[in-house]
Amino acid sequence: MVTPNHFNVLFLGSGQSANPLAKAFANAGRATAMIERAALGGTCVNVGCTPTKTIIASGKVAYLARRGAEYGVKTGGPVEIDMLRVRQRKRDIVERWNSGSVKGLEGAGVNIMMGEGRFVGERRLEVRLKSGETTEVSADTVFVSTGDRPSRPNIPGLDDIDQARVVDSTSIMELDSVPKHLVVLGGGYIGMEFGQLFRRFGAMVTVVQTGKQLVPREDPDVADCLRKILDEDGIKIHLSSTAQSISAADDANLPFVVNVETPGGKVSIPGSHLLLATGRIPNTDMLNLSAAGIKTTPKGHIIVDEKLHTSAQNVYALGDVHGGPAFTHISYDDSRIIRTNLLPTHSLTTPAMPTTKSSRSRVLTPYVMYTDPQLGHVGQHDQDLAGRKTKTAIMPMEHVARALEMAEPRGMMKATVDAETGEILGFTCLGVEGGEIMSMVQMAMMGGLKWWDLEAAVWAHPTLAESLNNLWAYLK
Repeated sequence: MVTPNHFNVLFLGSGQSANPLAKAFANAGRATAMIERAALGGTCVNVGCTPTKTIIASGKVAYLARRGAEYGVKTGGPVEIDMLRVRQRKRDIVERWNSGSVKGLEGAGVNIMMGEGRFVGERRLEVRLKSGETTEVSADTVFVSTGDRPSRPNIPGLDDIDQARVVDSTSIMELDSVPKHLVVLGGGYIGMEFGQLFRRFGAMVTVVQTGKQLVPREDPDVADCLRKILDEDGIKIHLSSTAQSISAADDANLPFVVNVETPGGKVSIPGSHLLLATGRIPNTDMLNLSAAGIKTTPKGHIIVDEKLHTSAQNVYALGDVHGGPAFTHISYDDSRIIRTNLLPTHSLTTPAMPTTKSSRSRVLTPYVMYTDPQLGHVGQHDQDLAGRKTKTAIMPMEHVARALEMAEPRGMMKATVDAETGEILGFTCLGVEGGEIMSMVQMAMMGGLKWWDLEAAVWAHPTLAESLNNLWAYLK
């Protein structure tokens, strides 16, 4: 029997996996509740994919507007950025998606509790509601979907400067004016997207990266190509460099200085705003997981098995909180695992579909960095293929006819194949619509096509896709 404070299914946190699952359980007749402390929809909808790509679209327009003369288009004057309008456009689109999440959950009959939850026992949680009240709830099955958040590096002097000028991937999207000089700590995907974006808005941008290359996951030649593109955009980049301290400066426009140790010696970088893009940490430290017997890694990620089950009975973890690739599409795919194993009659998959994470070929997990040009990748990287006999094709995007017609020739395509079988092992496109080209190769890899199948295919002309005819001529 279900009492008012007990549910069949309870979700701690919203998100791309939790939301569809909560609706599925509710539609299956299970008494379902969701606790959310911030905004329904999770990181992607509220502070991740949706808002960042919305603002990046504004940056693309600014970039093309400045290049209008190259296309024979006169814009009639200098490009001006209205950050209040940029921000409002972002807010409007987020609100549209967020309200859709609310309507979908309420329409399915999910009991929504806005507040912060923490475990006080096995599948029992205390909830501090936003109304100020505190209640306790329990459930037969609990799903933890609390995501992660930006980390804050321990740099002397960081806490002593004006914190309104210290931003992360969430707060930077709420700026109401363009920074005079944005100093970016971190050369990963978040740092690169925002660094290029605000350069296009007119800010001076300097990136401080501790590693020897940008985007450390990528092959060195791809990272080097990206660095040259950003150099061309006017972004100053310090590789193999570390921020040693931050100090105040007597300048109203550039009120702090980041003191950096570089391979060439010490450098002092004056700045107006500081973007912390040095990584993310799981939102588990406030959940009192030990009370429920839930084990974590040393970094705080919840340990799960191939079916996303934690060390506690009938408790599962979804999305970024359990580690692994922190992508929205991985979080959503987690919902497929749960559907298949716990709601088989209501699953979107067929009975023949694989049921465990180990059998889903996540080696083919794709991702896209939304710099311009985009960086799309699927499959393995060079470092994963040591000892294997391979061939690699690298083709500049300036050899792609459609890219030239669009006046977007920056970047490169790279494919690595098995030298004997022709299997496509990894593919990267750092180029215009790189994510879309990558997705075509991903489908070929999923279908078991060989590189020569793509070379022999008849692609429409003129399209970016027809570059897959020519890429393989560069194999060596």
